[in-house]
Amino acid sequence: MTMENFFWLVTTDHLTDRIWFRDDEDFKTGMNILAVLSTMKGVYIVSFILMSNHVHFILGCDRNLAKAFITRFKKMYSQYFSKKYGSCELLRDNAVDYQQIVIGDESFERGVAYVLMNSVAAKICLHASEYPWGTGACYFNPSPVTGARIGDMSGRAKVRMLHSKLPVPEDYIVNEHGFVNPSCYVPATFVESIFRTPSRMTFFLNNSSKAKRVKEAPAFKDQVIGAVIQDLLVSLFRKHSLDSLDDRQKGELFRQVKFRFSADPAQISRVCGESYEKVCELLESFSD
Repeated sequence: MTMENFFWLVTTDHLTDRIWFRDDEDFKTGMNILAVLSTMKGVYIVSFILMSNHVHFILGCDRNLAKAFITRFKKMYSQYFSKKYGSCELLRDNAVDYQQIVIGDESFERGVAYVLMNSVAAKICLHASEYPWGTGACYFNPSPVTGARIGDMSGRAKVRMLHSKLPVPEDYIVNEHGFVNPSCYVPATFVESIFRTPSRMTFFLNNSSKAKRVKEAPAFKDQVIGAVIQDLLVSLFRKHSLDSLDDRQKGELFRQVKFRFSADPAQISRVCGESYEKVCELLESFSD
């Protein structure tokens, strides 16, 4: 089996009432876990993106290895998440979809574009290359990868950063943000050979099904809203947890989040850990 024979677009279900990554440290952990998994035999991480409530990968391998990869990623990240937040149920029932894509009928190009444009469609950034938690900046990028060699770090520092004792190549580069640059393990030259030119990649990005709001200003990220929820609880209700609010207070909190951050019910649901149906009900019941 070679990388050219098998590709899978691997997508987890969107969590509706919670998020995978609550802050930058969570994203960095996800990125560094991928650096560890990049050494998994027989699997090529061709492209990926980590969004707040789901992830996408394009993997070069057979279906069984794709399943093993995402299962291991979820397990490693869940262990970190449980230790940090005390929740062990985050990804237990998170379903995964597998779609095979091939080279020659443009499904590969469309798949890569679909993955990369998630951040643009979510109005987080104006171009895929601006989003740090994925491979948007890996292709057709003449800038050299800069940072510290992971081989120059102490064993304890590596384990602390990677959340694993498994070895990674010593020439992997840790960038200034504190995670292994995906350019170290993503086969960018191979992907570029399929797209052939930067302009052809740009064409697929701009015509992706995810390219809906390219010209709109970026919205607030889940992590930004999540970080101010505690302040809103205190300033509005003199409370310190969502569980201490009654329905009327929750409705007011959701209304404030909606108008202060232009958040829709789906985003409010993710950030506040409430069901989508309950958010909609309270927004309608307690709106002015």
